[in-house]
Amino acid sequence: MRPPATEGDTPYIEFHDVEVAYNDLVSGLRGVSLKVDKGEFLFLCGPTGSGKSTLLKCLTREVWHTAGTVKLAGRDLGRIPSRDVPLLRRQMGIVPQDFGLLPNKRVWENLSYAMRACGHTRREVRRLVPEILERVNVLKRADAFPRELSGGEQQRVAIGRALINNPPLLLADEPTGNLDPDQSVEIMELLVQLNVRGTTILVASHDMPIVERFSQRVVRLDQGRICSDDCRDEPSNDSRGIEPSAQIVVMETVDA
Repeated sequence: MRPPATEGDTPYIEFHDVEVAYNDLVSGLRGVSLKVDKGEFLFLCGPTGSGKSTLLKCLTREVWHTAGTVKLAGRDLGRIPSRDVPLLRRQMGIVPQDFGLLPNKRVWENLSYAMRACGHTRREVRRLVPEILERVNVLKRADAFPRELSGGEQQRVAIGRALINNPPLLLADEPTGNLDPDQSVEIMELLVQLNVRGTTILVASHDMPIVERFSQRVVRLDQGRICSDDCRDEPSNDSRGIEPSAQIVVMETVDA
């Protein structure tokens, strides 16, 4: 586990009294306060509907928080104009549960297509695609189509695509949800390696055997509330930055 930041350092990610209200009856988050330091590896754990995905989507601005503040690297995400949201997302890697690969494009084409869409030149694509595929250990499968890959290989390609801009932050939503236990371990080991290199990583997961296998910070959500932080038995509303009022209230129908 990476050492925590020293007292007084500005958190890399900060949620302060964040609420997400879809209407008068349906809420996503209420009063959420959470701090994450640069270079941390954080698991968000809990059953379906507990708020894990909503927290991640607040960072990508897929979900708009209706109260409180969400900050990334000291920048208030609520003040970013809608036109600048695509630029925000290019500064982070996003790994979806369903891989999200283009089925009719080969592995290398999936990465090159994404890189060209982000403004990389053809020369940069030719240089970087093999490097990224080697980094996630699928270079030998560069000419394969997604349907010809195992689930673990597809997830590696998805992670490689998330790394095309060398992002300082990587968000993974249930990255092992469609994998068998051995493949799940391989994917988590890859994420840990990225974290050791300095990438801040947030992983939403209900795969507790995998979470317990890796010694990282864990924030557990239960029935819409943060019930514990890290691997401690203490309540989460302690002196490590989560306020006594911090809680999450989530309707199961809105957070898959």
